[in-house]
Parts: sequence; C-alpha cells; structure tokens
Amino acid sequence: MQTTKEVINELLVEIFNRILTIEGEALKQQGIKLSMSEIHVLEAIQNSSDKTMTAIAQKLGITAGSLSVAINTLYQKGYVERLADPEDRRKVLIKLQEKAEAVLKSHDEFHKQMIDAIFIDLKVEEDEVLVASLRRVAGFFKDYPVSF
Repeated sequence: MQTTKEVINELLVEIFNRILTIEGEALKQQGIKLSMSEIHVLEAIQNSSDKTMTAIAQKLGITAGSLSVAINTLYQKGYVERLADPEDRRKVLIKLQEKAEAVLKSHDEFHKQMIDAIFIDLKVEEDEVLVASLRRVAGFFKDYPVSF
C-alpha cells in the first residue's frame, strides 16, 4: 500500500508531465515550432520587469550561460532581440519580437482553457481548502533551492 507521500509525489509528477505534454501538443497543432523550454524562456522575459540576462536567468533558476544558449536559439528563430542597456553598455537587454508575443498569446490561451476546465470539473471556487493547499504547494516550489 502506498503512503500518502508516495501518492502525492506520483500525482505531482503525473500532473506536471501531462500539462507539459498537452501544452506542447496544443501549441504544435497551432503551428508553433518551439520547445516548451523555449516558450517558458519567452514567458520569463515577458514577466520580468528587469529584462537583463542575469535577471531572467535568476527568474528561471538557470545559469546565465544556459540562458545565453536559449537566447541565441530564440534570436536565430526571430523571437527575441538583444539590445545594449543605454545606461550600462555592459548589460544586455532582451526584447520580445512580435512573433514571440503571438506565441505567448497562444500559450496564455491554453492556460486559460485549462483553468476554465478545472473550474467546471472541480468547482474550485467552492473549495477553499484546495485553493489554500495549492497556494502552499506553489509557495514551497517557489522557495525551493534549485541546487540540492
């Protein structure tokens, strides 16, 4: 018999993997030829007030070198632009191109549809315990150290 911890682990892994798979397929059906990692880099750029490589890498929990590789690929595909910071020429700012904005709009629409489906099936607005639990789980992962 599985322990509660084993069941929770299994459910979290299953949910995470299924969301990534479904999300990737939904975007592929729309003709978007980016990996989920690339889309999440674009999303991090969009959601960062500081558009420097260092800040975006920190937001993603990756090294500046890893981000640099991803940005090079996204630049070659026409999704981002690199700009020198006018206040400090040593810093590189990342700007999303129109093409990236369109991808992120599709990505956001997928998330909206997913959440709408959850509300229909689970009646989440009535389940404060579920919402509170999900907030605690999200907080845990937000604060979790990347290296362990």
